[in-house]
Amino acid sequence: MQLAIAQQTEKRYLSGTGNDHTVPWQFYCTAGQNSGKWTTIPVPSNWELQGFGKYNYGFAKDSSRGKEQGLYKHEFQVPASWKGKRINLVFEGAMTDTEVKINGQSAGPTHEGSYYAFKYDISKLLNYGSGNLLEATVSKHSANKSVNAAERQGDFWIFGGIFRPVYLEILPAEHIAHVAIDAKANGAFTAQLQLNTGGKASEVSAQIYTISGQKVGSPFSVKTGNENQSVTLIKTIPNPLRWTSETPNRYKVEFKLIQAGKLVHTVTKAFGFRTVEVKQRDGIYVNGTKIKLKGVNRHSFWPSSGRALSKGVSVLDVNLMKDMNMNAVRMSHYPPDDHFLDVCDSLGLFVFDELAGWHGNYDTPTGTKLLKELIAHDVNHPSVIFWINGNEGGHNYELDPLFAKEDIQKRHVIHAWEDFGGFDTQHYREYNYGIGNYNHGHSITLPTEFLHGLYDGGHGAGLEDYWEAMWQDPMAAGGFLWDFVDQGVVRTDRNEGKGPLDTDGNRGADGIVGPYREKEGSYFTVKEVWSPIKLEHREITPTFDGTFPIENRYYFTNTSQCSFSGKLVKVSGPYDVTKPTSTTFAILAPNLKPSEKGTLKANLPNGWQSYDFLYITAIDPHKRELFTWSFPISLPNNIATSLVKKDGSGAVTMTETDSLYTVSANRIQLIVSRRTGLLKQITNSAGKLPFTNGPILQEGVNNFKNFTEHSDGKNVIIESTFDRKASYNTLQWTIYPSGWVKMRVRYFPDGYFTMMDGVNFSFPEADMKAVKWMGKGPYRVWKNRKKGGSLGVWDKAYNNSETGEAPFIYPEFKGYHANMYWCRFETSGQHFTVATENEDVFFRLFTPAWKTDQWHNYEPIFPSGDISFMQGISSIGTKTQRNETTGPMGMKHIFYDYEKEPARAKEMVLYFDFSGR
Repeated sequence: MQLAIAQQTEKRYLSGTGNDHTVPWQFYCTAGQNSGKWTTIPVPSNWELQGFGKYNYGFAKDSSRGKEQGLYKHEFQVPASWKGKRINLVFEGAMTDTEVKINGQSAGPTHEGSYYAFKYDISKLLNYGSGNLLEATVSKHSANKSVNAAERQGDFWIFGGIFRPVYLEILPAEHIAHVAIDAKANGAFTAQLQLNTGGKASEVSAQIYTISGQKVGSPFSVKTGNENQSVTLIKTIPNPLRWTSETPNRYKVEFKLIQAGKLVHTVTKAFGFRTVEVKQRDGIYVNGTKIKLKGVNRHSFWPSSGRALSKGVSVLDVNLMKDMNMNAVRMSHYPPDDHFLDVCDSLGLFVFDELAGWHGNYDTPTGTKLLKELIAHDVNHPSVIFWINGNEGGHNYELDPLFAKEDIQKRHVIHAWEDFGGFDTQHYREYNYGIGNYNHGHSITLPTEFLHGLYDGGHGAGLEDYWEAMWQDPMAAGGFLWDFVDQGVVRTDRNEGKGPLDTDGNRGADGIVGPYREKEGSYFTVKEVWSPIKLEHREITPTFDGTFPIENRYYFTNTSQCSFSGKLVKVSGPYDVTKPTSTTFAILAPNLKPSEKGTLKANLPNGWQSYDFLYITAIDPHKRELFTWSFPISLPNNIATSLVKKDGSGAVTMTETDSLYTVSANRIQLIVSRRTGLLKQITNSAGKLPFTNGPILQEGVNNFKNFTEHSDGKNVIIESTFDRKASYNTLQWTIYPSGWVKMRVRYFPDGYFTMMDGVNFSFPEADMKAVKWMGKGPYRVWKNRKKGGSLGVWDKAYNNSETGEAPFIYPEFKGYHANMYWCRFETSGQHFTVATENEDVFFRLFTPAWKTDQWHNYEPIFPSGDISFMQGISSIGTKTQRNETTGPMGMKHIFYDYEKEPARAKEMVLYFDFSGR
C-alpha cells in the first residue's frame, strides 16, 4: 500500500487552497496602501483586498493605474526522500507578470498572463532535507503591452497578487507528464499521454472505472520504445452512461507507467463520455441531440477576496445557476479556477471556456503560450464544450488554428460578438434584429452576451420574449445573459474596509445576484422562464378538471423521471393573525419524451373550490425544484365581497360647502372636492390619515366634472357626470355605514399607446413602515418581467434599497407589485387597507431613485404621486437596450377607446378601510 501511494503524484500546498484557507507569506508592496515595508499577506489573495496597493477599475486611465509590484517570500521544507524525483512548482494563477526564484536562483522565464496555471521544474534548485526559500515578484501591470490589452483594459475590476493556489507537484523521475482524453458518446475512448521515461522502454496500461470505483471493461495497454515520449491508448466501452448537463455521468481512468515489470507511476483522471457536434446552419448537438443553451456569464469574484475564490464558492455559484434552470455558463473573460470546472462536471453545466481578450488581444507568441496552458489545464473536463478566442474584438486570428492542434477533442472555436465559425454571437442585439443577418441570417445565432443587466433591468426583463423566440427558431442556439453577480468590492482604502461595497458606479451593478449572492427579482423570473417543464397558463374555474397542458423542454430527460406535487391554500386576511390552511394532493408524473407536449393531471380533493390558490411544484430527477407555479381559485371580487363590510349601526351623514363634500360614517370622515372629486382629507377617531390627492389618472385626463350626490339605501354616493366630449372619464365614491369607502373610476387612456395606466394618490413616504398584501410577491415586477413570483400573502418592511447597490437588501420595497387583491399599509400613524374587485391590478409603492446611463437605455419610469393602483405598468430597459427593444412585452400598452364609448372604458374599483385597524 505504501508503494502504491508513493507511485501517485503528490501535491503539497505552499499556499492555502482558496480564500477560505490561506497561508501567510512574507510580503512587500512597492506602492499604494501599506507599501514600502515587509509584512505578511495571506496566499492566495488579491493584495488590494488585504489592504495593499491601489484599486483600479479596468477603464482607469493609464496615468492613474496602480502599477505596483508585490514581493513574496515563503520558506518551506523539502524531505531528503524527494531527491531524485521530479519536483514542479505550480502556480494556478498570479496577476500579472510573475518572476520566481528558488534559493536565490531563477526558476525560469517570467510568466506573463494572470489566469493560466504555469509550472517550473525546480528539482535541481532545491535543498533536500532542509529549508528552501521561494521568492516571487509579481507585477500587477505587465511589461507586455498585449497582456495589458487583453486582461487589464476591460469592463471589470483589475487586481494584483497570487490569487490562486501555489503547490509542489512531486513525481517519480520517470512519470506520466500529461494526459488528454477524448471520450465519445458511442463509448470510443482515446487518451494521449506525454511521458518522461528516461529513455527506458515502458508500458502504459489503463483501466476505466465508474466514478465510485467499479471496473468498467477490461484493462488496455500500449508499449513504448526507448525514444517514444508520447503514446495513445484506445478503448471502446459498450453503452456508456453519457455526460450531459442533465445527466452528468462521470467515469475515471487509471493509467499506470510500468518499466521492467515495475509500477513506476500512476495517474487517475475523471472524464465523461459525450460527443459535441456543430452542424452548420443548424445548431449544436450533444450526443446526437440538438440543444439550446440557457446560460450566464460569470466573472470569478467575491467581494472580500476579489478573484481569489474557493471550491465552496464554486459549489454555491453552480448550484445557484442550476436552481435558475440554467444549463450553461460562459467563462468571462478568462479561464476559471479548476474547482469551478470540477463542479460543472459533477453537477452538470455546459461551459464555454475563454482565452482572455476583452477588446484587446495577446500577441501571437504570448497567446500561443497561454492557449497551450489553457488547453493543457482544462482539456479533460466534459463540461467544457466550446473554446472562445477573445471577447468583443479581442481576437487574435492567428491563434484560431492552434485550438484544434492542441485539443484532442477538437472543440469548436468562436469569437464572442462576431459572426465567426458559423455562429453569429453578436452582443445585445434588439429583439428580431438583423438585415440578412442574425435573426434573419444563415449563421446559428448564439449571443454570448444578451439582456445586459443594470440595476434591476435586463436579465429577467425581456427574457420571456427572447427565450420564446429562441425556442421557436431552429437557427437559435440559446445565449448567455450578462451577467451572474454584481461586482461590488470591499474597499480596504475607504472607511477602514467597512463599506459600502463599491461597484464603480453602474459598471459593476449588472448581476442577477448580489455580490454575496443575494437573489434579485430576475433570479426567480429566469427560474420560471427557463424551467425545462413548461406549465401553460390555465384559468381555474369551478368546472376545472385538474388538467394542465405541459411541454417537456428537457433534452435528455423524460418527465416521468421528475416528480410533481400539488397544494391548495386558503390564506389569511389583512387583519387575521391565524395561519393559512392548506392541503396537498397527488400528481402523477406523465410520460413525455423531450420536446413532447401532453397533460399533467392533478387529483384535486373534494371542496378544492373553497381554497384561494393552487400550487404545482415540479422536482427534477436530482431532487432540485424546477419551479412552483401558482394559480388563483378565488378571484379579487370574491375576496373583496368577503372582506368589505358595508353595513353599520349608524347612518352616513354628509354636509356640503361651496367647494367640499364632507361625509362621515362610523367615526370616519371623508372630505372630497366638489369640483374635481379628489380626496382631500381623511380623519378617523385617532386623527388624520395623510392619504390624499387622488385619484389622479396616469396618462389619462382628470376631467371628472359636474358632481352630484344622492343616497342609495343607507349608502351615500358622490359621482361625476359623463359627457363624451368634456368629461368622458368618470369617478364615483360610495360611502357605506360601516365606514368602508368604494371608489369606482371609469376612464380612457390618453392615447392609443401609453406607458402606464391607473390612478395615483399622495402619501408621505417617511410615514410608511411596511405593507402586507394578498397577491403576487414578494418581488416587484415590470411589464416585461412579470414571471417568477408566487400568489400568496406577503409582508415587507420598508426599505430604500436600490437594486445592485449597497446594502443589497431584497426584495426591494419600492416599485410595482402584481395581482393585488388587498394591501394593508402599515404606517407610523394610522394603518389603512385597500382592496379591489378587479383582476390584474398592480399596486405601486413610491418611486425608486432615478437611474440612467449615457445612452438613456435604463430609465425606471414611474407614475406621479406616491401610491398607485395600476392596470398598465412600465417596462424596464437594459444597460444596452431601451425597454421597447427587448420584445413585445417591453413595448407600450395599446388601447383603442372607440370614440369614448362608455361600455369600452377601463374600470377600476377600489375599497378603502380608513378605520386605522
